[in-house]
This record gives sequence, structure tokens and C-alpha cells, in this order.
Amino acid sequence: MRKFRFVALAVLVAALSAIAASAASASPGIVGEVYVNDNTAGANTVAGYYRHSDGTLTAIPGSPFVVGGAGTGHADASQGSLQLSPDGHYLLAVDAGSNQISVLRINPDGSLRPADGGPVSSNGGNPVSIAISNDLVYVANADPTAPNYTGFRLGFGGHLYPIPGSTVSLPAGSQPGDVLFSGDGRRVVGTRVGTSLIDSFLVGFDGRLHAAQGSPFSAQGLGPFGSEFNPVNPFQLFVSNAHGGAGNGTVSAFIDGFAGDLTSIGSSPFPDLQTAPCWVEISRNGRYLFAVNTAVATISSYSINWNGSLSLLGSTALKAPAGGPEDARLSPDGTTLWVVDSGTDAISGFSVNGGTLSELPSSPIAGPAGATPSGIVVT
Repeated sequence: MRKFRFVALAVLVAALSAIAASAASASPGIVGEVYVNDNTAGANTVAGYYRHSDGTLTAIPGSPFVVGGAGTGHADASQGSLQLSPDGHYLLAVDAGSNQISVLRINPDGSLRPADGGPVSSNGGNPVSIAISNDLVYVANADPTAPNYTGFRLGFGGHLYPIPGSTVSLPAGSQPGDVLFSGDGRRVVGTRVGTSLIDSFLVGFDGRLHAAQGSPFSAQGLGPFGSEFNPVNPFQLFVSNAHGGAGNGTVSAFIDGFAGDLTSIGSSPFPDLQTAPCWVEISRNGRYLFAVNTAVATISSYSINWNGSLSLLGSTALKAPAGGPEDARLSPDGTTLWVVDSGTDAISGFSVNGGTLSELPSSPIAGPAGATPSGIVVT
């Protein structure tokens, strides 16, 4: 009897090993993850995918993951609604439908679970964007009547603690679309989509913001929207101008000085020749900028010159013209660009060769039912 059991067990192990080997050969190696803030109405979720070496995505077991707050169920006009903590252990997600911020712990297998303490109030209405530097977190709340930026500390276990006196109130109708830190963490910038202004702050030792002299600054086009600092030069700031009309989109380039003053670079703003450039992403080497043109479902590519000026290289159309492309992130090695398609509940992926984009054969990839994705993190 014991011999029979041993033989049966050996056969079972061999069979399972064969199945595992077959699955491994069918799925190229996992090289990272993609996470998307689904912004689902009611219970909000974050979808998680394994990235494979051939550019395909497969759902992480258990995805989508419930975060604890609520989404809005419609597209949000913002960049950065999902962010990765600097240590790579946590995801921070806006819950625009419940005016909260959720913190999710990333498990070793890539799955997610809510951090201790649950979602916390965003200290405002309609949170849309998150910025993080070390343990300092700022949130842009786009409530139509009382918008603001407000600060938190990210503590042990993923707890978010409000910073007393950190809230910076904005005039009604400002519609903040993005808040972000400079690479050195000393300055914060926010875009006011509704009134075409750019806020610039210095960060105090206590984590509170101090407006730079002259802030807010006039944008160089209507609807300043997505923004990003150059990864290799924390004083070069790029801002997309989304509301210039058909074929009149532009991207601005600024020097954000030590005192937070914004000065134009070269002949900025630089033509996009597309419509509604909203989201921007910059290559890790600081040489290329990609602007997502939501209204026409294209992505413009620029080369970034040594002085921060931009040269337009061209544009790449998405396979799904009705996709409504929004937030975009490059993989850590810079070889793929991933874009959330809010209009079709999908993710588009592109291989990257310098400033040239080629949509992957497996793209677009469908998201979970009911999602209106609004933010993305790629690890």
C-alpha cells in the first residue's frame, strides 16, 4: 500500500511539473508589473498585470484588487492618480468618488492588499492627482467650488498622516489637473487646467508649501494639464497645453529655478500639431518626451535638446481611435510605454526605440469590467 501511494504521488508530482513546464514555455518570463487605477463607481479597484518579456500582459491572480474607497465611473482630467512609493512597497490611489486616498501594499508576488488604516480623507473634494517624494505626499483636490493642494506623511505600515496647516486653497474653478515634486524634492508644481495658471512652491522643512514669488504663473497656452520634470535635470519642467483647439496643441518648457521662479526655455511653447495633448512622459535618460493627444488618439514624440528646448519628431496613432488615451508610463528600462485608454477600458502598449513608438501586437489589452482607468504605474 505504501509503495502504491509513493508511486501515485510520484506520478502526480511529475504531472504537475509537466503542466508547470508547459505553462512556463507558453508564457515568456515576467519582467515587471503594470497597475491601473480603475476608478470604478462604487467600490474602486486597482487592476494588476504581469509584464512579460514579449510585451504581453496577464492578470495577477486576484486582480482587480479592492482598495477601500470609491471611484467616479467616468474619466478624470488629471495626471498621476496612481503613484508608487519611493521604496516600491506601496501604491497610492485617489478615490475620487469618496474623496479619499487609498494605500495598497505590494506583496512579493505582485498582488495588492490594503495597508493598515484604510483609506483616509483627501482633505478636499474630488482628489485627482498625487505627488510623492520620500515620505512627503501632496494631493490635488479638484472640487469645483473649493479646490486645494494638501499634504500628508507616509508612515510605517503605509499609514497616511495629514500635515497640519499644509492645505493650500485655490480659487473656485481652478481645476487642478496635476501636482508633482521636482526630482530633488525641494519644489512642487501644480497645474490649474480651468484658469490656465501654473502654481510653483518651495517645500519647507516642515513639509508645508510656500508659494514662489510671482506664483501662480501664466501658462503659455490654454489648459495646462500634464507636467513632468526632466529625470536628469530637476530644473527643467515640461507642461502640456491641452485646450488650444484642433491641431493647435503645444508643450511648454520652463526652467524652474532655485527660488521656484518659472522662465521660458527658447521659443516655448513648442507645437504639437495635434489636438489636446494632455499627458506627458519623459524617457529615463531625459532625451525624449511623449505627449498623449487624447482627442485624436495619437502620441507625439519630441527630442529634448541640451538646453531643454523641444524638437517634434512626429506622432503615432493608436490602433483604437476611440480609445481615449490618457495617463502614460514608461517601463523602468524605457523599452515599453503603457497608456490607459479610458474610452474603451483598455491599456495600449508600445515598444520604444529612442523617440520612435510601435504599438505592440498584443495591444490593446482589455481592462476589468466597469473600469474607467485614470492612472498607471509600471514596475
